[in-house]
Amino acid sequence: MSATAATDRLAGIVENWEPVIGIEVHGQLRTASKMFCGCSTAYDGAAPNSHTCPVCLGLPGALPVINRRAVELVLATGAAIGARTPEHTRWDRKNYFYPDLPKGYQISQYDLPLAAAGELTIDTSDGPFTIRITRAHLEEDTAKLVHAPGPGGERISLVDFNRSGVPLMEIVTEPDVRSAEQARRYAEELQLLVRTIGASDADMERGQMRVEANVSLRRRGTEAFGTKVEVKNMNSFRSVERAINFEIERQAAALDAGEPLVQETRGWSDERGETYRMRVKETSDDYRYFPEPDLPPLRVDAAWLAEIRSALPELPAERRRRYGTLGLAQGVAGTIVANNDLVTAFEGALAARPELRPVDVGRWVTQEYAAASNTRIDRSQQGFVGNSTGQGLADLIAEQGKGTISLANAREVLSLHIETGTPTSAIIEQEGFRQISDAGALGEIVDEVIAANPGAVADVRAGKAQAIGFLVGAVMKETRGQANAAVVQAALRERLAAGG
Repeated sequence: MSATAATDRLAGIVENWEPVIGIEVHGQLRTASKMFCGCSTAYDGAAPNSHTCPVCLGLPGALPVINRRAVELVLATGAAIGARTPEHTRWDRKNYFYPDLPKGYQISQYDLPLAAAGELTIDTSDGPFTIRITRAHLEEDTAKLVHAPGPGGERISLVDFNRSGVPLMEIVTEPDVRSAEQARRYAEELQLLVRTIGASDADMERGQMRVEANVSLRRRGTEAFGTKVEVKNMNSFRSVERAINFEIERQAAALDAGEPLVQETRGWSDERGETYRMRVKETSDDYRYFPEPDLPPLRVDAAWLAEIRSALPELPAERRRRYGTLGLAQGVAGTIVANNDLVTAFEGALAARPELRPVDVGRWVTQEYAAASNTRIDRSQQGFVGNSTGQGLADLIAEQGKGTISLANAREVLSLHIETGTPTSAIIEQEGFRQISDAGALGEIVDEVIAANPGAVADVRAGKAQAIGFLVGAVMKETRGQANAAVVQAALRERLAAGG
C-alpha cells in the first residue's frame, strides 16, 4: 500500500476516533558509576557479568548507597522542563518477578518523584504543541536478557547483569498526545534536551533511550478514555511513529467490529510492521509499591537546586528562538540546534569573527562543515571536528564570501584544515587557491579555450545555454579551479559576442 493511501486511511479513522496517547521514556543517565553501588557504567563491549558487585546482583545483606550525580541530573532535567521539585522525596520498592531483576524488586519512586508537573513544547506540521509532563523520577535499570541457541540447538536465555543497577530516569507525560507525529517529535525533542544538558547520551540504538507509548481511542466528542494498550520495543523515532499508527488502525478496526480491547502490553516488530501481544498489562496495584526500607528519604536543599538551575546551558527551544533573531531560517536553525557539532561550529565561527553574517555562517555550517564532519568521529576538547577551530572556519567563510576562493577549493581547504589544524589562510596560500578575478589575467586562457572548442562555441552562438557552462568548466580546469567563474563567464560572452 502506498504512503498516500495509508495516510488517507488513517485520516478516515481519526475523523471518528480520537487517539489518546501518553509517552513514557526511560533514559540511562550519564554517570560514571551505577545508581546504588560503585560499579562502572562503562560496560559496552565488556565481558558479560564483569561489571557487578553484591549490591547490583541483589545478594543478601548488600545495602544501596545513593548516587548523588544521578540525582543532580534528574533535578536538572526537571528544571529544564519547568517541573517542580518537592522539599523531600523518597525511594520505593516496585515489586515484580522477572529473570532480569535480581532482587525481585526495583528501587524506584512512586508518589514523590524528584520532578513533577513540567511541560515540553514541540514543533509539528500543525504548529507548536505543548505536552504536559507528569513526572521525571529516578530508578535503577534491569539486567539484560540475551537469547541464544543452546548446545543442543534449543533456544535458551542468558542474563548479563552489567546493566543491572545503572541509573535510569523515567519521564512520563500526561495523555496529551493526539497523533503518531506528535509522539515522534516529542521523543526527538526530549532526546535533544537531555543531550544538551548532559543528562544522558540517549542513544536509542544502544538502548540508552527507550520509548513506550500508551495508546487508546475514544469516540470523537466523548470524554471517557478508552482501553489503554502499552506499546514497547520501538528502537527508533521512525518505529515510534509507525508503531503508534499501526496500533491506532488495529484498535479502530476492532472497535468498529464490536470487538472488546484488553489492557495489555504489545511489542513492535519493525520487520513485520505490526504490534504483537507480550502480556496482559499490570496496574500500579500489581507492583505493590511500598517505601524502600534501606534508603532514607531524600531532602532537596533549595540552594543545591538553585545551583543546578543556574548551571543549565541554553536549552534547544531558547537557542532556536535566538538563532531566528539572527536571521536564520527555521529549518537551518533547527538543523544546527539538533547537532552539537554544528552548534559548536556556528558559535565558534561567529565568536571568532563577529562581523560575519550569521546567515552565511549558518549556510556553511549546515552544508560544508556538516558534510565534512560526517566523515570523522574525532573531536577536539572544544568540540570541533578533527583539528578544526572556530577561527579557521570563520576565516574560510570570510574568504569564500569575498570571492577570493572558489567553493570547490574552499571545501578542499576545509578538509585539510580539519585534518591538520593548519590555519585556513595559510592553506589557501600554500596550495595557491586564491581565486583569480582579474579579467585581464584570465584573458589568454579564455582565448585558448575558445580556440580549442569550436563545437561548444558554435553551440553557444546557436542559443544552447548549457554550452557556456562547458567552456567555463574548461577554463576552471586550466586554472585548477582558481578562476572566478562569474568573471570567466562574462569574459567568454564578451569575446563570443565580439566574434572572438
